[in-house]
Amino acid sequence: MAKKTKPDFSKPKESPEEIQIIEKEKQNGITNKFYEGLPLVVIAGRPNVGKSTLFNRFMQRRLAIVDPTPGVTRDPVEGTALINGNPVHLMDTGGYKLQRDEGTMEAVLDELVAERSLEMIAKADVILLLLEASQITGEDEEFIKQLRPYWNKVIAAVNKTEGGKNENEAWNFARFGFDEMFFISAEHGDNISELSKALVSKCDFSNVREIEGDRPIRIAIMGKPNTGKSTLSNRLTHSDASIVSNYAGTTRDTVEGKFDYNGTKFEVLDTAGIRRRAKVHENVEYYSVNRAIKTLDRCDIVFLMIDAQEGLAEQDKKICNLAYERGRGIVFVLNKWDTQNQDKKTFKDTKKWINIMFGQMEYAPIVPLSALEGTGIKDLLNTAIELNEQLHHKVDTSGLNMALKDWLFKYPPPASKTAHFKIRYMIQKSTNPVSFLIFATRPEVVPETYITFLKNRIREDLGFDKIPVQLEMKASRQKWENRFDS
Repeated sequence: MAKKTKPDFSKPKESPEEIQIIEKEKQNGITNKFYEGLPLVVIAGRPNVGKSTLFNRFMQRRLAIVDPTPGVTRDPVEGTALINGNPVHLMDTGGYKLQRDEGTMEAVLDELVAERSLEMIAKADVILLLLEASQITGEDEEFIKQLRPYWNKVIAAVNKTEGGKNENEAWNFARFGFDEMFFISAEHGDNISELSKALVSKCDFSNVREIEGDRPIRIAIMGKPNTGKSTLSNRLTHSDASIVSNYAGTTRDTVEGKFDYNGTKFEVLDTAGIRRRAKVHENVEYYSVNRAIKTLDRCDIVFLMIDAQEGLAEQDKKICNLAYERGRGIVFVLNKWDTQNQDKKTFKDTKKWINIMFGQMEYAPIVPLSALEGTGIKDLLNTAIELNEQLHHKVDTSGLNMALKDWLFKYPPPASKTAHFKIRYMIQKSTNPVSFLIFATRPEVVPETYITFLKNRIREDLGFDKIPVQLEMKASRQKWENRFDS
């Protein structure tokens, strides 16, 4: 029989559960790379020629909404794509429309989309003009005319020519005198390899540099429509990437931007406003809302925008629940605070009201600001940095179990003949989201009230007081000390 040795708590060994968790994290972990000086490749063209489909193909994931409705993409959607083995800054722009229903809000937005697309084209290092293999339209001709000052940057691709289909119509575009023209299928992948080589050959990679260090803090700006999400996004990124309008539903795709604050890198995701299901009529809006919700899987922290003039909505609760389930840090952002009384009582009453509405989220910080005026932005970003530190905080296993032993001594588990159990030990499963695993003899009978007690102790005693923590119970009859038996 092997001789038992006293456990060394100064250098605790990992349990089989911990080893399994670590290995799983290694397998699933994707090394994020970040670059400076990337060439900007802009995909442009009239509506409904397949720009978003081509963008998603290059990105190798569905970032831009694809729908047969013309004019779906409004804000530029961007990301880092690996094209022919080279990283580029790829951007999908809104379609250039000539025909507009004058006097409507849609016409105003179409004008804004066209202006934004032309602004991005002027900044581009390479312009990928996407055309459709069909009859040449007035919008095609007008847009090509707008591109003449940037002709040396243009590569033309005629889409929807899979299997040689529509090539006769595609050749009609040769009369515009393009230096390079490719017949492709964004949906099926025809000739994408040849197009990729041509794009890369036009790019200058001499200034590209990989950024070392921690990846940016990813912020998702969420909330119901017209709460100021795009205004805050533009304020943070010092840009006008998101179109700002009083028209509800202006933002459809998730718009990304990056910025630095006090040496910390941020990535901000401006999402579509989430409305009640009964008010979501269009397919496009349905996909926009779904895309916004899926953003929760990519972000670290949610800025939940609340209009200080209108207050909370039922959808705010839904967003909070979804963020809480994923273990995301949440900041209640009271926008348009400059319209309210600036005395301490007003904020105290508002804070109390929010805490009543979100009874189990009293830990979530509340930050008043004005996205339009720029007040309160520093407080918001300092809060985000603090939350990010807590999301990545790791407690060593020996210290964790010393704390657990203290909690069990001061507040023993309730005992009864029918619900008798013993809590053995605890490990931290993960960071971001912060998750813990407690081993007990009969986890199924541990009262929910006691689990809540343990969650509160973890948050308040171990440095997680501003973020949600997840706690899972698992069956085990092995004591913490016996794990070290040889």
